[in-house]
Amino acid sequence: MTSVVAVVGGGQLARMMAPAATALGVHLRVLVEAPDAAAARVVPDAPVGHASSPDDVARLVAGPPAADVLTFEHEHVPADVLARVLADGVPVRPAPEALRHAQDKVVMRRRLAGLGVPVPRWAPVAEVADLERFLAEGGGTAVVKTARGGYDGKGVRVVTGADEVVDWLAAAADGGPDVLVEERVPFVRELAVLLARRPSGEVRCWPVVETVQRDGVCAEVVAPAPGLDPAVARAAVDAAVRVAEGLDVTGVLAVEMFEVAGADGAPGGVLVNELAMRPHNSGHWTIDGAVTSQFEQHLRAVLDLPLGDPSARDPWTVMVNVLGSTHERLIDALPAVLAADPGVRVHLYGKQIRPGRKLGHVTVTGEDLDALRARARAAAARLQGAG
Repeated sequence: MTSVVAVVGGGQLARMMAPAATALGVHLRVLVEAPDAAAARVVPDAPVGHASSPDDVARLVAGPPAADVLTFEHEHVPADVLARVLADGVPVRPAPEALRHAQDKVVMRRRLAGLGVPVPRWAPVAEVADLERFLAEGGGTAVVKTARGGYDGKGVRVVTGADEVVDWLAAAADGGPDVLVEERVPFVRELAVLLARRPSGEVRCWPVVETVQRDGVCAEVVAPAPGLDPAVARAAVDAAVRVAEGLDVTGVLAVEMFEVAGADGAPGGVLVNELAMRPHNSGHWTIDGAVTSQFEQHLRAVLDLPLGDPSARDPWTVMVNVLGSTHERLIDALPAVLAADPGVRVHLYGKQIRPGRKLGHVTVTGEDLDALRARARAAAARLQGAG
C-alpha cells in the first residue's frame, strides 16, 4: 500500500514535490489556498483550506486515504492546529517544538545561542529606548525585524533611528509580533547550507552554496560556493548540523548564513541568519544539479526512509530566479528561451504574473562557471521579458 504524505501549503514548493512523489510512488495530498494555486495545477488530491484552520488541516490528514505524516511547504501553521494532528496519532515532521524556531526569530536566536551556534549580535526590542541603546552601541545602523511572519525581505528594515519602526513597536504592544534588532553584519557574501535529517537521526548535507539577494529576495544560487575556504565550509556545515540535531529537525532544513572575514588574515567564519524547515529556494538547484533533489530528500526524510546521495552531478550549477515578467504568459517566451539555449532547464510555477513575484527558475550545469552564470541570467531575462 502506498504511503500518503499530507502537505500544508499550495505554493511552488509543494508543486515541486509532485514529481518526486510520483517517482517514489508516494500519494501526495496538498492543502491549497485556492483552486488555482500553484500546487493545485499539478497535484490531483488538493483540497482547498486554510493553514490556520484546525478542521481544514484535520480533514487534510484524515483523507481518505489517511495520511502517514504531515509536513509543510511554509512555516505559518499555528501550534494548536498541529497539536490536534498529533493527538490524532499522526506524526508531524518537523515537529511543532522544532518548527517554532522557524516561526519566531526571538525564540530561534535564544535557542541558537544556547546551542553555541554563531549568530549576529542581537537584542529583543520592547520600547524605543531599547533600540536607541542598541544603535548607540553599534555605530548608528542596525537591522530590525518582526519576530513572526516575515519572509523575502518582508518584516525587515535597516534603520538609523527608532522613529523608523514606531509602527512595529506599537503593533507589538497591542499584541502583534515581537520586535528584535540585530547588528548590520559587514559580510563577505551570503551562504546557505541545506541538509536533511530523518527521525532515526541520519543526516545528509548538500554542498554549501552562495546565494545572491536582490531587494530581500533570492535572485541567484551558485553550487558549490565559489572559492570557499575549506575551513569556512566546515564551519558552515558544522553549524547547520548542530542546529538540526539541537532542535531535533526532521525533513529538509535550510540554514542561511553570512560569511564574515577573519581578522589579520585569519580564516573567516559564518554567522547564522535565518532558518527554514522545509525545501527552500537555495536548494532548487538540486533538482537538476544533485543526485538527489531536496524535494525527493524531504519526502524520504519525513517518511523515515534512507536518505539519498546529495552529491553534485557537475562541477558547477547556477540557478537564477524569474522575478516578475512583462510577458502576458511565461509560456510565450519558451520558444525563444529553449531555442537560444537547449541546455537550460526551465521550471515554471503556474502563478499569475505580478511585478517581482517568483514565477519560476532556470538552471544550468557544467564546468565553466562564468559561462553558466551568463547562460542562466540570459534565460531568466528572456522569461522576464528583458532579454
